[in-house]
Amino acid sequence: MKILYICTHNRCRSILSEAITNSIAGDVIDAKSAGSQPVGEVHPLSLKYLMQTGHSIENLQSQSWDDFENFEPDLVVTVCDSAANETCPVYFGNSLQVHWGLTDPSKITGDESEIETAFLVCIDEIIKRVHKLKDIAEQNLNKTELKAALAAVGAN
Repeated sequence: MKILYICTHNRCRSILSEAITNSIAGDVIDAKSAGSQPVGEVHPLSLKYLMQTGHSIENLQSQSWDDFENFEPDLVVTVCDSAANETCPVYFGNSLQVHWGLTDPSKITGDESEIETAFLVCIDEIIKRVHKLKDIAEQNLNKTELKAALAAVGAN
């Protein structure tokens, strides 16, 4: 299964999702991430907390969804509310689309401990969802069954 995670700026939540998916489910899922308006750099705390939790940061980069015209994902997952409200490019038309609505830990203000907690909570939520995605990917479902199974993943 091929998944493209979309977040407007592609610097935090979509990057976290890509790295965690490839770490946990890379044997059955090929995950990438992109943004409609990428900032061109990964948030440094995304990298810090991915490494702290044992996930590879190799090859992570902030990039445009236009870079994935030929990727042909089976699933497009929006992880921020602004991206969920954007119209995805027509070349994602055959992809199933779901919205996860993750809180942006890079927007949290406070002391270092509060920011770390926000990142770790977001990472933990992504890990839980990716384990469900991996189970779904291993089942080899048809498109209708896949859509129903995916609807439950982001519903906690």
